[in-house]
Amino acid sequence: MAALGWLTPRRRSATARSVLAGEASAEAARKSTQSIQDTAGEEPEFPVHGDAHAAAFFDLDNTVMQGAALFHFGRGLYKRKFFETRDLAKFAWQQAWFRLAGVEDPEHMQEARDSALSIVQGHRVSELMSIGEEIYDEYMAERIWPGTRALAQAHLDAGQKVWLVTAAPVEIAQVIARRLGLTGALGTVAESVDGVYTGKLVGEPLHGPAKAEAVRALAAAEGLDLNRCAAYSDSHNDIPMLSLVGHPYAINPDSKLRKHARRLEWRLRDYRTGRKAAKVGIPAAAGVGAVAGGTAAAIALHKRRR
Repeated sequence: MAALGWLTPRRRSATARSVLAGEASAEAARKSTQSIQDTAGEEPEFPVHGDAHAAAFFDLDNTVMQGAALFHFGRGLYKRKFFETRDLAKFAWQQAWFRLAGVEDPEHMQEARDSALSIVQGHRVSELMSIGEEIYDEYMAERIWPGTRALAQAHLDAGQKVWLVTAAPVEIAQVIARRLGLTGALGTVAESVDGVYTGKLVGEPLHGPAKAEAVRALAAAEGLDLNRCAAYSDSHNDIPMLSLVGHPYAINPDSKLRKHARRLEWRLRDYRTGRKAAKVGIPAAAGVGAVAGGTAAAIALHKRRR
């Protein structure tokens, strides 16, 4: 305390108290940090390695892949002369709306599925599967979100099965799952007879509550404990599926899902960039330009055919 000798008794006392307070604060911080580290070390690892009763379920559109898989598939079919320009314009407009709004519109999705069913009617399932491999390389591979892909890989590395769950045709979903090294896919099933598409669905599109039922059925068949499983989605339409599992994740969430996830303290991951992207669910700068271009093209094609 010699260095404080020039201070008045009151100042000397105040300064000493400050030193004491600082030292006490530093010690408390050190102990707190150690306590946090100790607690973190006790937290269970996730995904849990070697848990045969756990699996992960991933939505596809805007969760694993930017945009709608059905639209990208449609682009590939158009390139191969499966349908006319006017049909592409409809696909382009629906995709532009989907990306700008950042949410699924059930009516748009139903129209897209109806169009796809009419397009593939009379074609062989094997033909579409083969074309799907090519279309994945052309339009889909570069649109996989690396962050979501890493999450899926973490489950695979833990020895867990990983499934895509999507309203897209199951053939498309199976191609994507296989190319990503995933276990398999649940998707909308189009009716076929003797390996040829009839243009009808088996049941209804795998959307909303239907996804949850598919996951529940698969879990029962696989002997999974849903409380130990994880599910990932961007859309509030998938809240039924997310609510089934013990580890729900909101990925690139729309506003309704984000609000719901925060209220229930679900984990969130957002791999989009920029404020605009966070709002509408598309990449910043380049993504906005791409959407604008796609919208303009759709409008131009619409005017041309009128």
